[in-house]
Amino acid sequence: MKITPLDIQQMVFRTAFRGYDRQEVNRFLEDLAQTVEALNRDNAVLREKLAFVEQQLAEMKKTEATLSHALVSAQSLADEMKRSAQRDAELVVKEAELKAAEMLRQARGELVVTQRDLTELRKQRLLMIERLRATIRTFERMLEIEEGETYHPDQAAPDDKLAGDSNH
Repeated sequence: MKITPLDIQQMVFRTAFRGYDRQEVNRFLEDLAQTVEALNRDNAVLREKLAFVEQQLAEMKKTEATLSHALVSAQSLADEMKRSAQRDAELVVKEAELKAAEMLRQARGELVVTQRDLTELRKQRLLMIERLRATIRTFERMLEIEEGETYHPDQAAPDDKLAGDSNH
């Protein structure tokens, strides 16, 4: 049973012979009623504070849950961005490798063509050298023939031979 300050103030004790001093009891009851009233006020204020703190706690828990969810979402997003960047990097590397392989294939093809051209040029050079040698040999023979036909004092002039041949 809950006793209020009013219950204390209205409490009336029966009197008995040689009982307590009535004024002293009344003063005590009055002091007790005031103390209980102050305690009830303090209790009400504390209950209000407790309700406010519990409300703040609930809001903070909501905020904490929201922040925790946001942190998890941010971490998940960061992980996804890392995976995406990794995939992009791998794709760039693969594209570069393919491009490099294509460039290498083209370079090898060009090398084959260049080597073929070089071989052909070497053949043409050798052919030209041989032609030049043949031409030089021809000129040498022509010179030898010219030298052989040049006037020798002990030989008759070619015109005399021609003239002598017609006399016979």
